[in-house]
Order: sequence, then C-alpha cells, then structure tokens
Amino acid sequence: MKTNAITKIAKKLVLSIVATASFAGFAQEEEEEKKFSFGGSVDAYFRTNLTSSDQGGQAPATSFADETGFALGMANMIASYEHGNVGAVADLAFGPRGVDAVGSDVEFVNQLYAYWNVSENTTLTFGRFNTYLGYEVISPTGNFNYSTSYLFSNGPFSHVGLKADFSLSEDFSLMLALMNVTDTNFNFSGSYALGAQLGYKGQYLNFYYDDKQALGFEIDYTGGFDVSEGLYLGINAAYADNDGNGFYGAALYPQLKTSDVFSLGLRGEYFATFVDVDGVDDTPVFAATLTGSYEVKNLTIKPELRLDSFGNDAEPFFDNDGDPTNSLSSFSVAAIYSF
Repeated sequence: MKTNAITKIAKKLVLSIVATASFAGFAQEEEEEKKFSFGGSVDAYFRTNLTSSDQGGQAPATSFADETGFALGMANMIASYEHGNVGAVADLAFGPRGVDAVGSDVEFVNQLYAYWNVSENTTLTFGRFNTYLGYEVISPTGNFNYSTSYLFSNGPFSHVGLKADFSLSEDFSLMLALMNVTDTNFNFSGSYALGAQLGYKGQYLNFYYDDKQALGFEIDYTGGFDVSEGLYLGINAAYADNDGNGFYGAALYPQLKTSDVFSLGLRGEYFATFVDVDGVDDTPVFAATLTGSYEVKNLTIKPELRLDSFGNDAEPFFDNDGDPTNSLSSFSVAAIYSF
C-alpha cells in the first residue's frame, strides 16, 4: 500500500512539474511574442543659392529643404508594439519638415495605425499611413537625395483608411485600399478614394482614384535594378489627371557606392503640369540633383548640388541682378542622425 501511495504521489509530482513547466514555457512564449521598438531620426541643413541672392528665400517649388541659410528638418520618433499577430505604430514628426508633411489638423502625427496579420500572407492596416505612390518618402533616412522631387511633392503624402496587403507568391504582391480623399484625415465630403498596388520582384505599379475630389486619378510606376555590383538605378514615372488638370513626369536615380562609407547619387527628373485651358501650354521643368552621402556611424552627411530649369517661357526665379529667369542653381549640405 505504501508503494502504491508513493507511486501516486510521484505521479502527481511529475504531472505537477510537467504542468508547471508547460505553463512556464507557454508564458515565456507569450512573453517573447510581445515586441516593443523605438527609433527615428533628426536632421538639419544649410542651403544657399548659387545663381541668385538668398534674400527672399527663393527655392525649387518642391517640398522640404526649401529654406536658405541654416535651417531645421525634423525630429522623427517612431514607436511600435507587436503582440503575436497584431500590433500598432505611432510615428510622430516635429519641426518644419514634419509640419509640411503632416498638416496642422493632425498636430504632429505622421503615421498612426494598427495592423492585424490575418495569415502568413495577409495583413490588414487601419489608420493613417504614408503613401504607397512614388519613389521617395517623407523621412530623409528613406531617400538618397536630401531635397525632394517634383513628382513626390505633387503627389499625396499620406492616407487615412483601411488597406489589405496580400503576398500572392514569392514574387507577386497585391495591396487594396479604401481611404479618405488623399491627405485628408476627416471625411467632410462623403466621398472616398480607392487605391491599389501590384508588385513584382521589387517593381510596383500603383493606382489611385478619388472621383475628382482632390487628385482625381493617378497611375504611378516605382522600381529599380542592380545594374552591377555597387551601381543601382531607381525609376519613377507618374501621370495624374483631375478633369483635365494634372501632371506627368519621370525620374531616374542612378546611385553608385564607391566605398563602405561613401556613395554618390544623381536624380534626373522631367516634370510638367497641365491645365484644361485653351491657349495655355504645359509647364515643364527639368531638375538635376547630385548628392553625396558620407556615413559616420549613425550620422550621414549629404552635400548636394541642384539645378532646376523651366521651359515654355516660365520664369519663376530671379537672378543675381533681380531679373526674372527660368533656372536656379543651389547648394546644400545636410546632417541626418538615425537612432
């Protein structure tokens, strides 16, 4: 009887240990699934005009890096939390670049969204997220050139809505979205925008439609290729039409890595706006931007030369004598720290 009693006690003890270990392992597994991360960047720059006085603040008609003298970019702070297959991201932007990017109606919110990995191949995202259109992004850490292109500046920056990302295969991806009208955080019109993206091996064909409420319709191609070891060629082309008014253009981004710490990149862009008015021609501009990128640990120094030249008799700039001119050359150097 004693032997049977001991055996029963031993069995209970073993079962208790196994149960405790299983619970501990399960708790540990649950704990490992919770992931919190925090990062971001800060940037500042100096810019001067080479073919015009700095007085009056002349600059290319593009977003960001448009002040003369010493100027601030933004402080970007990104916090994310993931627990299993769900998570959330809060992306805040402070400073002139941040204000221009997010607008005043959302304070400092660049992105704010929750997501659900429904399956291995499907993710739903709900909230405010940066646009899927175009080659460039808001954060200077995501672009090779410090100043931005006309294509980027004339397209949307962010969207508020619901999007679904599908991994169709190892090579193909698909995104579908229902959103407020571009860059609008509150829907006052009662209209919505539709978005779609088809991806294939790093090449993306993007679509946007809002029934002529803001941007109208835009089709955009974004991609790039490794030409050789150390040489990459990025490509962006877009066409947007809102009831006869819009823009079109294309940009090439060759980038050469010359060493572990230095790279050189050129952005060559042709961009034109058009309006549905008889006798009014398109307004084209050619912009060439040469940028160096030197890395010192988490700090990146970017010197940049830029030339903007308008066609069709457009003269939006002034030269050193104060006379109207169609072109502007400028130089800038930026410091970007990532953490």
